[in-house]
Amino acid sequence: MQYIPPSNLRGANLAPLLAARGLDPDWIQLHDFDPHSPQNVARYTYAHNAAKIPFHYRSAVPSLPQLRTWIDTLVTAALENQAERGAPIASVIHGPSLLLLGVTGVGKTYEAYGAMRELSVSGVSGEWAVTTAADLYAALRPRHGVDSEAEFRKYRNARLLLIDDLGAERKPTEFTEEINFRLINHRYEHHLPTLMTSNVEPKDLAARLGDRVISRLAEMCERIPMKGHDRRRNAA
Repeated sequence: MQYIPPSNLRGANLAPLLAARGLDPDWIQLHDFDPHSPQNVARYTYAHNAAKIPFHYRSAVPSLPQLRTWIDTLVTAALENQAERGAPIASVIHGPSLLLLGVTGVGKTYEAYGAMRELSVSGVSGEWAVTTAADLYAALRPRHGVDSEAEFRKYRNARLLLIDDLGAERKPTEFTEEINFRLINHRYEHHLPTLMTSNVEPKDLAARLGDRVISRLAEMCERIPMKGHDRRRNAA
């Protein structure tokens, strides 16, 4: 793993994320030149994942206790796997998934990116793939000069995957249903941690995603309902 100097993370506002993990804000600044130290793993992982976080959510901090429990579960599993394999660093390999449910603007995406940020500074390695459902379908539509299957594998095999706005398409097509099933089924079978958000009512999810997908989500995910109103309109 490449060594990342502490100065590279200046201005990243990591103090609240580290505090939530019981770590001093200066913990991540250890300059020991050890590429395998937890601090450097945190710097390296955060630097790579931060590029995938939209500017609007660059300072997101999770507040839901279920998200913190999920992060703790992934970190513990990564450390246990490291000890079993005698690996130089701890990496997220397998784990549970989460589905955040709530109306538009309630803060699901903010919480999801906050969880992504906090897990990135935990000292375990885990590279995220990030997409909205709409962008995923657009990226995978067959078109000249693009290997859609190679593109699909980036999301299917990602160590950690964030899918925002799942089920947003009001009229699912055979194409979107196939993508939903292939993606969720693979991640379900291989226990790949997936963080999803949706503003679809639970009773309507089956109609949007299909019974096969809903059955797998029911087993692989903890559902977290989020209450409230559209924060974007309140802010405006």
